[in-house]
Amino acid sequence: MAMLTSSLVLGSIQLKNRIVMPPMATSKAEEGKITADLIQYYKEKSADEAIGLIIAEHSYVSMEGKASANQVSLAIDADMEGLKALTNAIHAHHTPVFAQINHAGSAAKAEITGFPPLAPSAVKHPRAKAEELPQAMNAEDLEKVISDFALAAGRAKEAGFDGVEIHSAHGYLLNQFYSPITNQRTDQYGGSLANRIRLHIQIIERIRQTVGEDYPLTLRLGVYDGLENGSTVEEAVQASVLFEQAGLDFIDLSGGLNGYLRPGHSEQGYFQDFSEAVKQHVKMPVLLTGGITEAQAAEALLQAQKADLIGIGRAILKDSKWAEKALNTIK
Repeated sequence: MAMLTSSLVLGSIQLKNRIVMPPMATSKAEEGKITADLIQYYKEKSADEAIGLIIAEHSYVSMEGKASANQVSLAIDADMEGLKALTNAIHAHHTPVFAQINHAGSAAKAEITGFPPLAPSAVKHPRAKAEELPQAMNAEDLEKVISDFALAAGRAKEAGFDGVEIHSAHGYLLNQFYSPITNQRTDQYGGSLANRIRLHIQIIERIRQTVGEDYPLTLRLGVYDGLENGSTVEEAVQASVLFEQAGLDFIDLSGGLNGYLRPGHSEQGYFQDFSEAVKQHVKMPVLLTGGITEAQAAEALLQAQKADLIGIGRAILKDSKWAEKALNTIK
């Protein structure tokens, strides 16, 4: 029996198949607001009703956490009208959609946010071109971030999103806390893995308090920095177990400080060794992305127990009919 075409329960919702369109920034928002172009983009991607789940592009939880000029906002209540129009458009094609919520941390730029960049430690971001160091976050900053994530999740639920994904990958704030390269704190948020994911756990718990126990919640974890002294597969396993205990419904695995790529690897599903290791230690479903472009490759990864869900990014970006073609191929 083909696994790619089979259904899967995620928290309180059931997916019709295992194909996930992962978050991909479009830069189609204007001052954080949803535009007609952005709605049309998601209409086109969901039109054939073949994608099991869409996780929308990352949205900033606060102005100081904004990553780019044309990023979507979930930071204020005034964003709600456009967000509802977006979810309604996708739901019209019988496709569930999650919001991804994010804070850029030291990857933010003051000329975009109007604020000095914040980070776990006053450490230069590995991919930053400017030499200016971010400000190390204090207790007040940390509490605000926890609150901002929870409020954004509440807005996502009110706007009609079927679930929320917390972004802790690709070198943004929570990934910066997770990575020992960018987290050099000596307090309860630094050092051991348990300390480096303390903020994640607090955010998960606060979101659960805001949206309830039945609302689907996931986290995208940057499992591999691709840099010396970066995070390890053993840490990814341990962190995933703790995230599951804290209340996640599934885990989404991707790259760390180096972004969504894995240097030296180009095979389809190039994070599969990480996803396989995590899958062996958690009960929740595992989502694998990374260079997967063929239906047969996606099916093979599922059959080999490398993951439970397959993220297809650039292939769907290039061809909005990819999922429909893939399902027909597997059948």
